Amino acid sequence: MMTTPSSSRTSPSSDRTRIRLFPTVLLLTLGTVVPAPRLRAQDAPSSQQQPGSTQANPPTDPQEGPATDNGSIILKKKKNADEPPVPVAPPEPKVKNPNNETYSIRVDVPIVNLDVNVILDKTHQFVPGLKAGNFQVLEDGVPQTITSVRTAQTPITAVMLLEFAANSYYFIRDMQNASYSFFRSLRPDDYIAVVTYDLRTHILTDFTNNKDTVGQAIQSLIIPGFSDTNLFDALYETLDRTSRIEGRKYIILIGTGRDTFSKLTLDKILAKVKSTPNVTIFTIGTGALVRELADARGGMGGIQRLDYLQAENQMKTFAQMTGGLSFNPLFQGALPDIFSQINDSIRNEYIVTYRPTNNHNDGTYRKVKVSLVDSEGHPLQMQDEKHKPLKYSVVARDGYRAKQQVE
Repeated sequence: MMTTPSSSRTSPSSDRTRIRLFPTVLLLTLGTVVPAPRLRAQDAPSSQQQPGSTQANPPTDPQEGPATDNGSIILKKKKNADEPPVPVAPPEPKVKNPNNETYSIRVDVPIVNLDVNVILDKTHQFVPGLKAGNFQVLEDGVPQTITSVRTAQTPITAVMLLEFAANSYYFIRDMQNASYSFFRSLRPDDYIAVVTYDLRTHILTDFTNNKDTVGQAIQSLIIPGFSDTNLFDALYETLDRTSRIEGRKYIILIGTGRDTFSKLTLDKILAKVKSTPNVTIFTIGTGALVRELADARGGMGGIQRLDYLQAENQMKTFAQMTGGLSFNPLFQGALPDIFSQINDSIRNEYIVTYRPTNNHNDGTYRKVKVSLVDSEGHPLQMQDEKHKPLKYSVVARDGYRAKQQVE
């Protein structure tokens, strides 16, 4: 029975139903087919598949089931739309100076450290226990505010500057006795150099803490070479060498103080002493007893006597300008007490620190005066156990040279 074309048409919904059901009907139909004998390889019909064609129903094996394609499947990596992007660091802000110029600020605040020694005039003992309020510092007459005061007891670094000239045996003997007295007062951690001078300067030994080396250098002083004593040149060279060493240095100058043919004048050596920082000079005069005996006998003329008085005054000036002490002993028995006082002055001292009100780096020389005051600002009075007044001395440099402005 034939149907008209209109009756054979189906709606779109019926087509979709047929497409969905087709795989099921096909499987059911295949399940009802009686399996045929397996074909051998030589009986199988040869067929070539045209390029571009696809095989709708792959051959099946009744015993192994439908054949499957074991070829590898390549899947493209799918981007995860939900993954947030990697954050990018913001660029560093660029700061531009006007006219592309770079500016810098440097603040130089000067600090002054003064080595101050307070000793009793009678016993030459160091006075301990002083506080910051007991010190008064005047710089060019202007009071300064002291920031700290501390005591220090450290090893010493010293140069023994000895006059060794062919002038008098008594002068050489006094120099040797004073040198040995200072040598015996050394400690194992002290560094000492030995330098002599006559017409020239001679370095016997460099800085060493070996007491045997220092002793052998002093013992080698037997026969002097020249009778000239160029003290100013020798002191200038010694100050120049010690200025290259860091820390506090000391010069133990032992001699008559006379100068004969130095290239430098007194004004130039005094300027060198002022401009050399961290150096304290202690002077010990020689030949004092010989001069006294000569004066008693009337053997020393007026000009010669005046020459030695000027030499003694020069030695005192070197010591006072650097905060040291000056001695002119008559007898050898006074040497142990002298060097004991020097040791107390060197090893026990106050370090007074302040910031100067004049903070200009102009290279000028500033006069400094240190004194002791009580809580009310009056001069400090000291008493012994019997309430008797004690006289004391404040030993410090009389000034310092400010730094020079460097462009």
